[in-house]
Amino acid sequence: MDPTDLLVKLPSLNRPRLRELWQKSFNRPASPRLRRELMTPILAFRIQELAHGGLKPETRAKLQEITSSLNAKGQNDARQRFKAGTRLVREWKGKVHEVTITADGFEYQGETYKSLSQIACLITGTHWSGPAFFGTKRGKKG
Repeated sequence: MDPTDLLVKLPSLNRPRLRELWQKSFNRPASPRLRRELMTPILAFRIQELAHGGLKPETRAKLQEITSSLNAKGQNDARQRFKAGTRLVREWKGKVHEVTITADGFEYQGETYKSLSQIACLITGTHWSGPAFFGTKRGKKG
């Protein structure tokens, strides 16, 4: 199917068809938790990227440089402040939640996540700063 036609039809596709398109576009299944409202624009971007090409190598290199410099600062990255194996515990609405810091990210309920914020959002159902939610956020220096 022509990418332009697909982009036009994208908002009207049912969830199984969107998941199928996701698999084709990214060579991996979509997360079962990924909402339709987020799938559609991500797929639209990916379809255009595949049809017209992605970022220029110079742009990718610059973004990688920026990302590396931000990660190097690690002001609130718990993985840089705590050793792998450290457990973070937080009670929320009467339930205790435990996260283990690993070399690859954060483990919560048998799944690995890249950030504490992803886990805080899962727990609360709304956007939270993971470091603030789990109490790992550094105070301001002054």
